[in-house]
Amino acid sequence: MAFQDLLDQVGGMGRFQIIQMAFLLLCNAMVFPHVILENFTAVKLGHRCWVHILDNDTVSNNANGTLSQDTLLRISIPLDSNQRPERCHEPDTEPCMDGWVYDRSSFLSTTVTEWDLVCESQSLNSVAKFFFMAGILMGEIVCGHLADRFGRRVLFTWSLFQLAVAETCAALAPTFLVYCSLRLLAGMSTPTILTNNILLIVEWTTPKYQATVTTVALLSSSIGQIILGSLAYGIRKWHALQLVVSIPIFFLFISSRWVSESARWLIINNKPEEGLQKLKKAARVNGMQTSADDLTMEAVRSTMKEELKAAQIKRSLCDLFHTPNLCKRICLLFATMLPTFGLLLHLQHLGSNVFLVQILIGAVNIPTNYVSIWTLNHKGRRISLFFFASMVGIIFMTIVLMYSALLPWIIYGTSKTRNQPLPDSLQDIENEGKVSRKRKQGDTSIKVTHF
Repeated sequence: MAFQDLLDQVGGMGRFQIIQMAFLLLCNAMVFPHVILENFTAVKLGHRCWVHILDNDTVSNNANGTLSQDTLLRISIPLDSNQRPERCHEPDTEPCMDGWVYDRSSFLSTTVTEWDLVCESQSLNSVAKFFFMAGILMGEIVCGHLADRFGRRVLFTWSLFQLAVAETCAALAPTFLVYCSLRLLAGMSTPTILTNNILLIVEWTTPKYQATVTTVALLSSSIGQIILGSLAYGIRKWHALQLVVSIPIFFLFISSRWVSESARWLIINNKPEEGLQKLKKAARVNGMQTSADDLTMEAVRSTMKEELKAAQIKRSLCDLFHTPNLCKRICLLFATMLPTFGLLLHLQHLGSNVFLVQILIGAVNIPTNYVSIWTLNHKGRRISLFFFASMVGIIFMTIVLMYSALLPWIIYGTSKTRNQPLPDSLQDIENEGKVSRKRKQGDTSIKVTHF
């Protein structure tokens, strides 16, 4: 807590912290959408085989226009079990030889249409997501060590540059392999930015405000989700959407030169003079000139004597699993984040309007974050975690149980509709009632005659 005493002298939550936090929150809102970007750039569209007499622009109206588009489609492509054109095969179950025609009513283009990631190649769409998530895992493992060695600001700035270059080039990737490689680099830089972002905010804030600023940082991620959903609704081409969310990162990279390095990290890593200058700068910006004049190197070293001594002990990644309580918390965090990211990365399975779902998830998180600030400050971390984790579990179970695809099977299992097709109109229901009454009368007549 020694460094926190120094922060109290220069202002634990003043103008300096607010200005720096505003920029870092903007970075958070612009970077987090890259985690869920493939909800819109890699959507699997409805498709069918390309038909020569139907989709060839050089053949106009099948020579004389005697056949309609629907008729040509039916004679060219077999129907599946839902009486719709087969997506992956031509007559005699022959694979599509001339490519596919896609339903572009929701998206004009995606990575699926760019490289035909359908039918036998549909698993490659998951490969692209795997590369990005593998990059996130690699970035998380390496990020902490590099941030402790080279500083939060240096790693933060470099990762912004790497993300901007990788994602911009991904929009122009000539092949799918190049696209996956660039997404791997983007995945490595994304957690580095988000993690060091929070570190730079928290390490400049006194413990009194740390819960609040951390929650506000998460709130900025929700705003980023709303921004992404709105942009995707207006931009239906994946190249354009990828560029729109990537190019602004270059401006964030240029502006990051004014971000102040953590004074705590500077002092602990044998750079006390630079750390002292950062503390004095914070005091002057916060309007505490007297405190800035009173800060001396001797005061800093005497105040942080215990922290400097503890910093001499080198720790490794394996030390995280040597402490039972810490290991248990890591496992609980993993169990909490797994379903959350599973939901965020598969929004297309929650409804047909993925734009609305994305915006609603981000919007719902805003009041939830305000509630979490109150619970963290008044009820503590443990009760807050139990409450919100239970709420997430209940909501996920509700989504699973109310999934609409299960409802027809439930209806088919009832006595009235067992082994019977569902009616499509009111007339079908009326006809079914008449047939049922005639069947009952016939059964009665047979029974009476037999008696």
